Amino acid sequence: MSNRPAARTPARSATPEFSRPALAPGLLGAIALMVGLALLDVDAFTIIRFVVSILALIVCVFAVQGKAWWWLIGLAPIAVLWNPIVVIELHGQGWVSLQFVAALIFIASGIFIKVPSKA
Repeated sequence: MSNRPAARTPARSATPEFSRPALAPGLLGAIALMVGLALLDVDAFTIIRFVVSILALIVCVFAVQGKAWWWLIGLAPIAVLWNPIVVIELHGQGWVSLQFVAALIFIASGIFIKVPSKA
């Protein structure tokens, strides 16, 4: 047994200082984009457009709440390019590359957008 007094640890709050609410929609958006690669030339890709566009807008809201405005630079174009109402027709390897880039943006924004917890 040691005669040293126990080290004191600073008291921590039970509630976290921030949350990552964009993580789930970000991962879902990335999954939808990867599934969309198999459906690029099929009419069912319209469903992927709806899902990706809506999830991009949801993550945009969390970016604004977390005051992480710079994520809007990547997320707003995703919401516009995958918009199923006013379709911007893109084809070929450029469109496939954009699918991967958008998935990376979704994953990164989901991880890095932190919204302060309400005390």
